Amino acid sequence: MIELREVTIENWAKIIRLKPAPEQERFVAANSVSLAQAHFQPECRPLAVYDDDTPVGFIMYCLDPTDKEYWIFRLMIDKNHQSKGYGREAMELLLTLIRQDPEHHCVYISFEPENDWAKALYTKLGFVPDGRMVDGEVVYRLDYGN
Repeated sequence: MIELREVTIENWAKIIRLKPAPEQERFVAANSVSLAQAHFQPECRPLAVYDDDTPVGFIMYCLDPTDKEYWIFRLMIDKNHQSKGYGREAMELLLTLIRQDPEHHCVYISFEPENDWAKALYTKLGFVPDGRMVDGEVVYRLDYGN
């Protein structure tokens, strides 16, 4: 069973050892970089993706202090655990968590334009292009009602 867990003193070392497939490395920051970002940007919330007691990935989101909207900053499933549906399940769990905030009705995500895997996954989840590029990445938006 997939679940999202806090990154803690007990599991952070396992989380930073998780790596994407070599051909995906250019699309996602290393988990260690993401954890450092969360340290310096306290609005970021890093979460480990677990299958029972096995860490299989990493996801990070935030309520952006500039635009006051939710953004999903990272999704990474370890190369040894890909093609098992973990990415989709992790995103669904995170979206359920975000939707609990009754003051917000959308969430944003951005990704490299060449990342066809990400585009396919996010489109299946209901994200649509919002027409912007941010730091060379295309921005997609998911609207939902509470």
